[in-house]
Amino acid sequence: MSRFLGAIGEDFAAFASRAFRRPGPVVNVLRLAGVIGRRGPLRGGGLTLDGLDRAIARAFRGRGLAAVALAINSPGGAPVQCGLIARRIRETADKRNIPVIAFAEDVAASGGYWLALAADEIYADTASIVGSIGVISAGFGFPALLERYGIERRVHASGAAKGMLDPFRPEAAEDVARLAAIQADIHAAFRELVRARRGARLKGAEDELFSGAIWSGREALALGLIDGIGDLRSVMRARFGDEVAFRPVGVRRTLLQRRLGLFAPRPDAGEIAAELIAAVEDWALWKRFGL
Repeated sequence: MSRFLGAIGEDFAAFASRAFRRPGPVVNVLRLAGVIGRRGPLRGGGLTLDGLDRAIARAFRGRGLAAVALAINSPGGAPVQCGLIARRIRETADKRNIPVIAFAEDVAASGGYWLALAADEIYADTASIVGSIGVISAGFGFPALLERYGIERRVHASGAAKGMLDPFRPEAAEDVARLAAIQADIHAAFRELVRARRGARLKGAEDELFSGAIWSGREALALGLIDGIGDLRSVMRARFGDEVAFRPVGVRRTLLQRRLGLFAPRPDAGEIAAELIAAVEDWALWKRFGL
């Protein structure tokens, strides 16, 4: 009996030790995966501030929170959404005084790297694709298709530039020049952000860093675009100890949103065709990085 009671006492002591000891540090993990910007139903939801707003807020809350980790796997997308998401993460981190560490998975390029710049430190795998600090616009042109099938396109607009880059007519030099000017302005903002966030850590020449080129994780480290080689769990355990707890923070859809999704109107043939073309564009965006 005494041996039995002794065993119970040991079990209770072990339980009490686990129950009442101070919890270890916590790292909330916010996953940023996919193309950035609004996407249609056939492609799944893209990364937008509207969709991530609540998740970002939750990522910076919780007992024992030591850091927020950004798990990034994105080839880029809409520059405005890149800026909105990155600024919200940075503003919340500064307000809560919580460090943010970004981890590039397969790719953190173009807008994906823009998101990583919201972090205090950036890590990547040796085989991660990092960089692509530039601006790109891609699409399709169909003017010969209409002519081949005898289709007459009728467009009525007010404003000389209202039909700029219409895919159903040949490109005009002035339209291309206007687009280039817009891209140059966005590229300048991207460069300024990289300089502001990476500062003296940058080691490469600017004409190389901002050429739109991509690099492996090891090359990115040599150029000062990232701070180290490593994966999320290993780096965080090395920093906060083996007792660190990882809490994934995901995007939650409300009951109303789920219900409304059930009654969404079925897309017509034109919408489906547009979605398929856009899905090909998303596929091409990933394929630029061999994925």
